[in-house]
Amino acid sequence: MVSKAHTKEIEAIPDVFERIELQTLLERLGEPVKVNLTKTRKRAEELVELGFGIADAAHVAFAEQAQAQFISCDDTLIKKCLNHDINVWCGNPVAFCEKEGLR
Repeated sequence: MVSKAHTKEIEAIPDVFERIELQTLLERLGEPVKVNLTKTRKRAEELVELGFGIADAAHVAFAEQAQAQFISCDDTLIKKCLNHDINVWCGNPVAFCEKEGLR
């Protein structure tokens, strides 16, 4: 799933080739998330108040609103998610693969 948070982060990548490659991948493989942006913003603001960074809060809020699993390589962020009332499964790619029985 692709949210506006993904788009904004990719737009900020200074390396043109990396930015275009990621934009192309998201356009080809990603599915736009459909959420209530007002609720998503409110939830992101709540997460910022809990100590999440702005971009991290946006990603988590979009995942919650879409009822999508939240996968990140950022162990600190995952730990924060597990220590707060995040309403979706949160974990790293390895944990996700283990959970899904993927090898």
